[in-house]
Amino acid sequence: MTRAQALWEQLAHELEAADPAVSRSTMMGLPCLRLDGAFFASLDKRNDELIVKLAAADVTARVADGRGHAFAPAGKVFKEWLAIDAIDESTWRAALGDALVFVGRD
Repeated sequence: MTRAQALWEQLAHELEAADPAVSRSTMMGLPCLRLDGAFFASLDKRNDELIVKLAAADVTARVADGRGHAFAPAGKVFKEWLAIDAIDESTWRAALGDALVFVGRD
């Protein structure tokens, strides 16, 4: 298990324990988290990146200031999804929290 996978497991477990509406699933073959059925985060195990769903403007701002890059599997950009390649607990925890809030508003 990579460091990113271990961190994903830890944070996913914490989120599931804290909120019964959070569950695990898969998205495009990747492990993901859902809130009441809506996807809000995933781990790209191919490159150990955290993928989070945020408002498109928030994704653009975070890309502009270097806090991630556009999630674009097979070259198709998903405007509400940010990929974070830094494997850092506080960064991932904050991004997951932001994604959970964003999806909770839908």
